[in-house]
Amino acid sequence: MNKNESKYFNTAIKMDEALLSLLEKKDFEYITIKEICYVADVNRSTFYLHYENTYDLLKETTQYILDKHFAYYSSDTKEITERFSNCSLDDLVFVTSEYLVPYLTFIKDNQHIFKVSIKQFSSLNMDEVYGRMFEHIFNPILERFHVPEKERTYMMKFYLTGVFAIVMEWLDKNCSDDMDIIIKVITDCVLGERNING
Repeated sequence: MNKNESKYFNTAIKMDEALLSLLEKKDFEYITIKEICYVADVNRSTFYLHYENTYDLLKETTQYILDKHFAYYSSDTKEITERFSNCSLDDLVFVTSEYLVPYLTFIKDNQHIFKVSIKQFSSLNMDEVYGRMFEHIFNPILERFHVPEKERTYMMKFYLTGVFAIVMEWLDKNCSDDMDIIIKVITDCVLGERNING
């Protein structure tokens, strides 16, 4: 990356972080370019050098969050989608430390970003992100497990809502509980591995 590319990249990060900071306090439709520039400590002409409007920045900020998140996974983990059709069924169970450690580490390291993503779920188009994940990840996995198509969205909502509730409880405690405990709770709840009778 040359000096100009680096400067452009750093300015983009400042803009993304500024928008995220503002989204903690107010809804997207009430955020102005002037506020973004003030928080990012850039002038208005710099904003327009990068974006046509706030929606362009919003789209980039959503990608910034996703890129930041995916950076926590190994390349092997990221490439699992390419192996869906011919890997063993055991490799399609993502409720394991291999997948939960990077997920929870991202959340712990980026608590404010995760909270903003939840608070501003619609504004950041996270429903569209979920839709793509369902189409390209969850649906092919459930198909391999022979889950009837009409049941798949219900099943995924059930599992994801449960995992999300555990994560939100952990976040409410500022992620102070040991990550191994959270992984154990998620694994026990999703896979039903805890024997409550003994």
